[in-house]
Amino acid sequence: MKYRALGNTGIKVSEVSFGTWAIGGDWGRTNDEDALKSIQYAIDQGVNFFDTADVYGNGHSEELLAKATKGMEDNIYIATKFCRQGDIYDPNNYSYETVRSYCEASLRRLNREAIDLYQIHCPATEILKDGQVFDVLDQLQREGKIKHYGVSVETVEEGVICLEYPNVKTLQVIFNIFRQKPLEVLFPEVYKKGVGILARVPLASGLLTGKYSKEHVFEENDHRRFNENGEAFNVGETFAGLGFKNGVELAEQLKWIAEGRPTMASAALRWILDQQEVTCVIPGFKNIQQIDSNLQALEARTFSQEEQEKLRTFYEEKVEHLIRGAY
Repeated sequence: MKYRALGNTGIKVSEVSFGTWAIGGDWGRTNDEDALKSIQYAIDQGVNFFDTADVYGNGHSEELLAKATKGMEDNIYIATKFCRQGDIYDPNNYSYETVRSYCEASLRRLNREAIDLYQIHCPATEILKDGQVFDVLDQLQREGKIKHYGVSVETVEEGVICLEYPNVKTLQVIFNIFRQKPLEVLFPEVYKKGVGILARVPLASGLLTGKYSKEHVFEENDHRRFNENGEAFNVGETFAGLGFKNGVELAEQLKWIAEGRPTMASAALRWILDQQEVTCVIPGFKNIQQIDSNLQALEARTFSQEEQEKLRTFYEEKVEHLIRGAY
């Protein structure tokens, strides 16, 4: 395992870390025993950072992480998120009293004294512009409830706004071969300011594994079925905003990235890690096989300049105009 600095927090995290949305809910069937074994397996391979949120299975993924990391609180870092249990547009949802209650509830579920990284979970743009929520997070930090804080954003504009606040240590962004816009403006600014980047939806909800055909049908409780067109939340969180059939067609044209690399998925993650601004990728998982598959990115060959340019052209000519939703 290789480790990278998480912005200027003083923490170093595994290049391949993991998100826990899939084991919490909204990704079809889950199995807690498989999830716990998978987390332990990942830790055994050197993974030391996991991302979660209070709405993943209504706190269930936080509880699973508490069980899996008991006694390892000083060595295994956990990032969690808040605000989506309430109205993300309501300023009262970001008051000191409300955020403190969210924070304390997460601390109870995580069975920890402090949260390593507390992130605002895709708030409304106006909330970020107003900035009062950052004063609240500063207060929670002074109280010792959180060690560091960051923001999970939906758009480049939101990321740029967050950089105006000096205590924002990380940005979590949708970034993958289908979503290259952050490279243009956001990443250079982030790098200058020493802010960490967590790359979420790195496999475009599974499209970049190359394993799906257009005929595939997802389970009813899988967001890839009920949020394909943004019915429940931002459309970009599902298939990078491309829609399933478009995404499958585009993924077919990308199968060449697996040449000389373990798998298409490992190649897609390797491309993200080749960007110097990225701290880590946080793919999801349900079982040990998926942990192993994602960790193969560490062995995958780095992309050449020629390959990078080919993928940039592919994005500009074939992908960008098909992406729906604000990004």
